[in-house]
Amino acid sequence: MCETGGGTGEAAASAPRPVRGAAVDPVALEPVDEVEIVTLVDNVYDALLGDDERIRRAGGGAGVVAAPQFEGGRTTAGMIAEHGFSALVTVRRAGRSTTLLFDTGRSPDAMVTNADRLGIDLGDVQGVVLSHGHFDHAGGLAGMVGLLGVRSMPMVLHPLVWTRRRLAVPGRDAEELPTLSRRALDGEGFQVIERREPSLLLDGSVLITGEVDRTTEFEHGMPPPHQAWTGGEWAHDPLVLDDQALVVHVRGRGLVVLTGCGHAGAINIVRHAQRLTGVGELHALLGGLHLGGPAFEPVIPPTVAALTDLAPGLVVPGHCTGWRAQHALAGALPDAWVQGSTGTAYRLSAA
Repeated sequence: MCETGGGTGEAAASAPRPVRGAAVDPVALEPVDEVEIVTLVDNVYDALLGDDERIRRAGGGAGVVAAPQFEGGRTTAGMIAEHGFSALVTVRRAGRSTTLLFDTGRSPDAMVTNADRLGIDLGDVQGVVLSHGHFDHAGGLAGMVGLLGVRSMPMVLHPLVWTRRRLAVPGRDAEELPTLSRRALDGEGFQVIERREPSLLLDGSVLITGEVDRTTEFEHGMPPPHQAWTGGEWAHDPLVLDDQALVVHVRGRGLVVLTGCGHAGAINIVRHAQRLTGVGELHALLGGLHLGGPAFEPVIPPTVAALTDLAPGLVVPGHCTGWRAQHALAGALPDAWVQGSTGTAYRLSAA
């Protein structure tokens, strides 16, 4: 499944195996005092959403741009929304703050433009994590390089992000998706770190899951039109093995899980994070849950039921979750569900 890797044999060897029971020698994820997640790119921007003690919205006044049609020649621009995802993650522990970038959106300019309108300096970012190789999560790298120039910055990703993929919908011409270039990222100054296994970042404060164990009976992955190049042919790629999530343990609250698309399945991801860390409480789930469209709508009821059992304090589905799943989650978890919007900051503090 990876054009530059060991072909189908390597991909098969890397496939997650179902694992049951309690975690053995769990990852020592250090509890943090606070984590703040700012959605720099999401599918939705709503300037009328309100704040609360955990949530700060960008509002309608973010970003002033030139506009000769208005008196004074200026207007407020708001945030750019697109079919993509990017989040800025700031972890605070023992008086120290460290910031990572989790995904970069679809287009070269949306993420950097939104960061500028929010007054965020991307020069403070100390590392980049890619949830997987799909272009709507990596397109903003071009804008980031153009803004910051070439410099050494660690980038954590799965080795299968370089996989060539396409959509081969029956009755249409197959559409090959943009594929990340390892050569280009090396040349632009990123220090690429390929990991299949879990990774601990920021002095043990952030966990990147690596490949996720597929243990539920209902999360089957992508439908047959989603294909990958094996080195000799195009084949169905249901698992998107490079899919991984970011996890933080907020002291006294539980796990905060951030997904890009959630191709491994939202419940698989949460349970995997619980097993890796030995922490049973789910405090928050944010990001894309990939429940939109006819192929995934049958997965909505069991996902909602399982997530309800997990009883998170905050659920912010975004990006590819889909409106039917949004409504189902809002109905089942009215006290936890929050409408996502580009430019929103979520601050989750220790008990």
